[in-house]
Amino acid sequence: MNTSSFFLLLLSLVLSISEAFEASCPPAKCGHGGFVIKFPFRLKTHQPLQCGDGDQGFDLFCRNNSTVIHFPSYGDLVVESISYDTMKLNLLDPKNCVHEVFLNLNLSLTPFHYYFVLKNYTYFNCSVSLGPSVAEIPCLSGSQHHVYTVESPVRVPDSCRIIKTVAIPFAYSSYLSDSSFGLGLTWELPEPVDSSFHSKAGWSHLAQKKVLMIGGIVLLAAAAVLMSVKILRAKIVDSHGEKENQFTEELIAAQHKSPMHQSC
Repeated sequence: MNTSSFFLLLLSLVLSISEAFEASCPPAKCGHGGFVIKFPFRLKTHQPLQCGDGDQGFDLFCRNNSTVIHFPSYGDLVVESISYDTMKLNLLDPKNCVHEVFLNLNLSLTPFHYYFVLKNYTYFNCSVSLGPSVAEIPCLSGSQHHVYTVESPVRVPDSCRIIKTVAIPFAYSSYLSDSSFGLGLTWELPEPVDSSFHSKAGWSHLAQKKVLMIGGIVLLAAAAVLMSVKILRAKIVDSHGEKENQFTEELIAAQHKSPMHQSC
């Protein structure tokens, strides 16, 4: 087998492995205008287990052509977009109340945390309005109660009671969107757990990438070795040719110097 044939064989092998992996995890999205869902996320009803790390909270599903993620501490949130390069998950609250999400969403048992810098804010509920000096959160308030959030620490009036102090990206503002502003999350991939089959399956995608990378390295190394062997063989052939030419020249010279040639 010559160098070109061997190189093509290795290239075909690597491409076959790549195609096999892509076939096992086909691209998926919700609706024609949706974004592509790939590792570590998995579209639960369309992609097999090894395509994502669903056991750790990366499962997504479709609802009315929208992509949705479920958080046990809050419920469902709509995924507006995913940036895999910056590892950012942009979410929308279908209830149009970001501060209800901030107040109840517990990310401590998930691989996610807020993308933006956090500050401690205190939510408090008042029986009477505090007036225009403090912005009331409409989606959490009613005719008999008024909910506010201010940066901690804070002293609240006697007519108010503290609900909770939480670390969130932003306080309420009437100028900001009530459905999405601040709902940007990033994620960390958890370490694989040997005793968990699902965790191993989720991490198999990384193993597949490593196989492809190793295959590419082997391909380049094999090509380099074959080129080196080819160059070495060429040098050996050239060396033998030079030695044969030198031997022939020396033989001719010796024949010219022999007594038989001199007598002639």
